[in-house]
Amino acid sequence: MSSATPQVETVRLTMAQALVRHLAAQYIEIDGQPMSLFGGCFAIFGHGNVAGMGEALYDQRDVFPTYRAHNEQGMTHAAIAFAKQHRRRRMMACTTSIGPGALNMVTAAGLAHANRLPVLLLPGDTFATRQPDPVLQQVEHYGAPSTTVNDAFMPVSRYFDRINRPEQLVTSLPAAIATLLDPVDCGPATLALPQDVQAEAYDFPVSFFEPRVHRIRRPGLDEVELAAAVEMLRDARQPLLIAGGGVLYSDNAGERLAAFAEAHGVPVAETQAGKGSLRADHPANVGAIGVTGSTAANTLAEQADVIIALGTRLQDFTTGSRALYMAHGPRLLGINVARFDAAKHGAQSLVGDAGVALTALSQALDGWRAADAWQQQRTDLRRDWHAVVELVTADDGAARPADSQVLGAVNRAAGKTGTVVCAAGGLPGELHKLYQATGPGSYHVEYGFSCMGYEIAGGLGVKMAAPEREVYVTVGDGSYLMLNSELATSVMLGHKLIVVLLDNRGFGCIHRLQDATVGVEFNNLFSGCRTAPAGAPDIDFAAHAKALGCEAEWVDGIAGLEAALQRARAADKTYLIALKTDADKATAEGGTWWDVPVAEVSSRDAVAERRAGYDDQKQRQR
Repeated sequence: MSSATPQVETVRLTMAQALVRHLAAQYIEIDGQPMSLFGGCFAIFGHGNVAGMGEALYDQRDVFPTYRAHNEQGMTHAAIAFAKQHRRRRMMACTTSIGPGALNMVTAAGLAHANRLPVLLLPGDTFATRQPDPVLQQVEHYGAPSTTVNDAFMPVSRYFDRINRPEQLVTSLPAAIATLLDPVDCGPATLALPQDVQAEAYDFPVSFFEPRVHRIRRPGLDEVELAAAVEMLRDARQPLLIAGGGVLYSDNAGERLAAFAEAHGVPVAETQAGKGSLRADHPANVGAIGVTGSTAANTLAEQADVIIALGTRLQDFTTGSRALYMAHGPRLLGINVARFDAAKHGAQSLVGDAGVALTALSQALDGWRAADAWQQQRTDLRRDWHAVVELVTADDGAARPADSQVLGAVNRAAGKTGTVVCAAGGLPGELHKLYQATGPGSYHVEYGFSCMGYEIAGGLGVKMAAPEREVYVTVGDGSYLMLNSELATSVMLGHKLIVVLLDNRGFGCIHRLQDATVGVEFNNLFSGCRTAPAGAPDIDFAAHAKALGCEAEWVDGIAGLEAALQRARAADKTYLIALKTDADKATAEGGTWWDVPVAEVSSRDAVAERRAGYDDQKQRQR
């Protein structure tokens, strides 16, 4: 006798409808409670997605919100910031048309890839059938007809697929979501969606749309690796721990980090991504490490006998281009969920979750503490550095203050519940050195990609993720001019930002770097650029922000800024404060060398002098 084949219950939907319904059915467990995994979808519609994805998003608009933005790169930055502020536990999708709309997301995809942050990218694509080719905005490759502009996403995606048949979604979309939630592979996932396939129907299994609650894996440790790490630390007298972003992305690891530091007397330095994992006022926190580091952290790094790299990818700003703590050859313990990062620079690897590792190490190291003299040095250096911070962030009455003084005012205004947002130029370095973070969520600086234009869009994403926080966006005039359109989005959506715009009339950070490596001013500040006889325009940033729907004003000096910050806090919509700053001032204290090659030959003596200094520093690299 033969048994009847069981029937799979199906529902007929377009590929786009199935995609949106599946996303709406995904949940994440946070602190024991299920929440929607996706905060919704940013969408800028064009002919490549309006009829397919647009129709599908409209149908689910009450359960899966759609947000209109003004620039595809900007909206993707906002989506990435949303995920970063949620510590990778929630995320958003972004959909565009084909051609320029899709390509505008590639830069943001690179940012997400560099920072290991999740975002689901859904660019429209050309016709899978190729019947109407070449369609509007299609780029043709004579010898490779299957190539489209969306192939540009491949090197900046952790997962990439092109959905050429509706049924491919059943396997590919869950794989993309798994990538977004994976602690090792986390990064952008891209599904290129041909515009004809978006509208094609298929009998999808009903089970594809059943609610699913996800949990992020917290990988355990290998016993042999753990034993080797314990042995290394037991011999250490002068250990230093560097806290990276992996601490923030591991549940409760900040609390475990504080407990570990207290139990074992270990000083803790911070990367940009790890800043805020330990409160600035914690006795073990010695501040930022590396090129933009504190004197306290860098001095300890130069003397440490063991460096614990916890949840950091050890980029060049962290290691001083491998010339800071690398120079004297301390033993290096790399603790990371990713084998790739844990093994960097010849480290003794301990592969696993940061929080899991801290707990296991602390238990195995019961009774072990750093040397008393080392702990006292930590206390003394920390005290001396905080005196520097107070000095360089104080108002000295200058009409055109330094960045450090502006950030000091923002820090005081933000208090315990505000969040500062920044991304590129000189401001991230000053923030890393000087900003006194009050814990997770108080400090949001994108510096893995150092992407100009992230600031305002990123602030929008932070506010969407944490509406209870006052969000302070710090941005230079150069970044503002690159990408400011999401100011209008913040007003439209009612997500208030406080934007502090520092106008030094040019790219002040690179102006200072150029002076240090080339010895001239050329093409960075407006004063050194080729211009019309009348010179560069005097831009009224406050008027521009008002035209986008914000409240805005110009102020003079730090006293004017602090008064305006009070008015901004009282405002009910996005408020921009612009002030003139000094392009040449930067905090001299702290920091260490950064490998930026100087010309080996030049007709100018200034370059030859700088090359000699560069060659000296190169000798320190490990």
